[in-house]
Amino acid sequence: MIMRNFLKVILLLAFFVLSQNSFAQQLVYTPINPSFGGSPLNGNWMLSQAQVQNGFTAGETGIDSRYGSDPLADFTASLNRQILSQLSRNLISSMFGETGLEAGRYQIGDYMIDITQGADGITIIIFDLGTGGETTIIIPYL
Repeated sequence: MIMRNFLKVILLLAFFVLSQNSFAQQLVYTPINPSFGGSPLNGNWMLSQAQVQNGFTAGETGIDSRYGSDPLADFTASLNRQILSQLSRNLISSMFGETGLEAGRYQIGDYMIDITQGADGITIIIFDLGTGGETTIIIPYL
């Protein structure tokens, strides 16, 4: 019992002795942005960074600043895409019919389309005759 009390006293003394040697320091945050109290010497650097990121150029003709481009040119491009999309749908439905894709080789513009049926499913290989590129699509059977 006396030994236990003696150990408690020694541990308590060791705690107080060791706690006197520990030091603390206050953390201070210094902002970098001069707008929030940072160094005013950083102002030129921040202005140059903002000017680099600014994509707006004033005085361009034919461009509405609200849209970022010419609305008439956007409308024309959208109309052209819709017409070409409708034409391609009509062309594909007339070529392949309502029964779906039939095996064979088809040429549409600058593209050669090769359709084959295999054990894995239907394989569609699209050759770009202009660039020589090739895309393969495999549609598995369900």
